[in-house]
Amino acid sequence: MGNKAYFLCCLCIYAYMTTFPPVDMIEEVDVVLKRQHGKHKHGEIKLFVFGDSYVDTGNWPKSMSSSWKRPYGFTYPGYPSGRFSDGLVLTDFIASFLGIKSPQPYANRKKISSHEMDNYGVNFAYGGTGVFNTFVDQPNMTTQINYFQQLVEEEEQVYNKEKMSSSIAIVSVAGNDYATFITKNNNNMEDLGNVTKSILSQLELNLRRIHGLGVQKIGITAMEPIGCLPKMTISSSYENCSEYANSLSIFHNQMLHQIIDKLNNQTSRPIFFIIDLYSAFMTALNIQQNHPGNS
Repeated sequence: MGNKAYFLCCLCIYAYMTTFPPVDMIEEVDVVLKRQHGKHKHGEIKLFVFGDSYVDTGNWPKSMSSSWKRPYGFTYPGYPSGRFSDGLVLTDFIASFLGIKSPQPYANRKKISSHEMDNYGVNFAYGGTGVFNTFVDQPNMTTQINYFQQLVEEEEQVYNKEKMSSSIAIVSVAGNDYATFITKNNNNMEDLGNVTKSILSQLELNLRRIHGLGVQKIGITAMEPIGCLPKMTISSSYENCSEYANSLSIFHNQMLHQIIDKLNNQTSRPIFFIIDLYSAFMTALNIQQNHPGNS
C-alpha cells in the first residue's frame, strides 16, 4: 500500500471514530470528569498505548530502525520522528479525537518533563512486535505491560486509582504474530486455527492485566485484511486481495469479538471495545480502487 493509501486508511479510521465513536467509552469518561470537576477537562484523560507499528510513535532506538530515516515523517512532522509512517499513526488520531496530546514514547521518559508523562499517558508500543516474540528484538506485549506496571508502582501519586479513573488504553497487536508464523512455516497456513486460539488466549490475559492496573477503558484493534497487504497480492501484480488470507482476519476478528463480549460480561460495566481496522482498511482500499489515479 502506498503512502497515500496508508494516509487514507488512517483518515478513514479517524472519520469512523468521529462519526461512530465508542459511545460507552466517551459517555463514561465524560460522566467521570463531570462528576469530579464539573466540566470536561481533556488534559486529564490519560492514554496508554501498547502494540506495534500502527501505534508506535518513536520507541525504537534511532540507530536500529528505518523509522528514523526518510521518507518517514515526510508529511508529519516534516522529518523522521520514529513513526512507521510518512505522517500520523493511529495513536495520533485517537489522541486528537480525545482532545489530548499524543502520549510520549516510553523510550523518552528520561528526556521529557514529568508534566507530559503525568497528564497524557505513555506510549509503550514498538513497531514489529506482537503478542508473542516476533522477528524483531524488541519488547513484546507482555514486556510492554511490565514497563507499564513498573511505572504504576514507581509513580503511585501519578497513577493512583483516582487519577486513573479517566484512563484509556489502545492495544494494536497480532498482525506480526501471524506474519512470523507464516514466514517460519514457508507460507503454510494449515495450523493457523490453533495459532489464532493461542494468540487470543494470551491477548485476553494481557487485556485483563491492563485493566487490573487501573485502566478504565481498553480498545483493541481488529485485524486488518492481511490478504490485501503487498506480500499477499504479489501473484495478482498487486491488483487483488487474497480472499483466503482475508478469511484469516475475519476468523480472528470473530473470535476477538467473543472474547471482548466475555470480558465485558464479567465486569460491572463495559470496559473493552474493538476498533474496527478491517472495515477502515477496506474503505480506504475501495476508495483507491474507485479512484486509481490517487494511489
